[in-house]
Amino acid sequence: MTSPLVGKTVLITGAARGIGAATARLAAERGARVALVGLEPDLLTRLAEELGPEHAWYAADVTNQAEMEKMAIDVVRDFGGIDVVVANAGVANNGTVAVNPVDAIVRTIDVNLIGVIRTVKATLPMVTARRGYFTLISSAAAFTVMPGMAAYCASKAGVEQFGNALRFELAYRHVGVGTVHPSWIDTDMVRDQKEDFPTFNETLKKLPWPLNVTTSVDACALAIVDGIERRRRRVYVPRAVGLIEKLRPITLGPIGAAPIMAQARKLVPQIEREMAKLGRSFGRSSAGLGAEPKPATPAASRNGRTRAAAKS
Repeated sequence: MTSPLVGKTVLITGAARGIGAATARLAAERGARVALVGLEPDLLTRLAEELGPEHAWYAADVTNQAEMEKMAIDVVRDFGGIDVVVANAGVANNGTVAVNPVDAIVRTIDVNLIGVIRTVKATLPMVTARRGYFTLISSAAAFTVMPGMAAYCASKAGVEQFGNALRFELAYRHVGVGTVHPSWIDTDMVRDQKEDFPTFNETLKKLPWPLNVTTSVDACALAIVDGIERRRRRVYVPRAVGLIEKLRPITLGPIGAAPIMAQARKLVPQIEREMAKLGRSFGRSSAGLGAEPKPATPAASRNGRTRAAAKS
């Protein structure tokens, strides 16, 4: 059966690694032409070369509106339009609000939530012209919470609600919007957390199923691409995470909070001691390492050569 993605242009932010890279590979396998967007030129170059000459990479920071708007124009110039946008770029700061620098907390929300908004705004005219589809990467953290994840949970809950409202706003334009809610995925970001915080591993083991399960990036990409093909409203990874979403009135209420509160009295001081020893706010693999973003480099053409950023 022919995929609906054949011949379509799929733009993916945070495409250099993890969920973004796996989604790009599968979308390309199903016939899409992929525009890879991110801040890691070496990884993006290798991925674009792996996918083939019908694909290209573009350096742009999702927290910079001018870069995102120029990138969208460049993609249309190279591909003729944009059919699907996967707003995937994300980071996770380490530690609690009490011990984290405010810039790291704000940076997490800036990338994960404001970056999604900027991505949508920059590409909305192009996706509307094709009656396309937006996939916004939220998380199971949109409806579950853990100590040490305040900024991440807030950002992903914001993505969920932004997507819910955007879906209504774009319905008359025949543009679809889906939100994706993964639990723990075997990405560099999650591996960094496991390496940096022994308490994270202890807590993960104690969580109820399915929140104690780590899913492969390939399985996550499969769920995302299937969701794109079907223009789904929501995608859960693994699928059982949908059960947790339906239980959110309980899990976020006094009954559900009681066991977390009991554990938090012990876990939070441990997390804060580990954070003090670690001495940094983000995992080693994060493109947003520290409070400041890495500078973007000029966007690349289809054959991998760079082109002048100010001329197009």
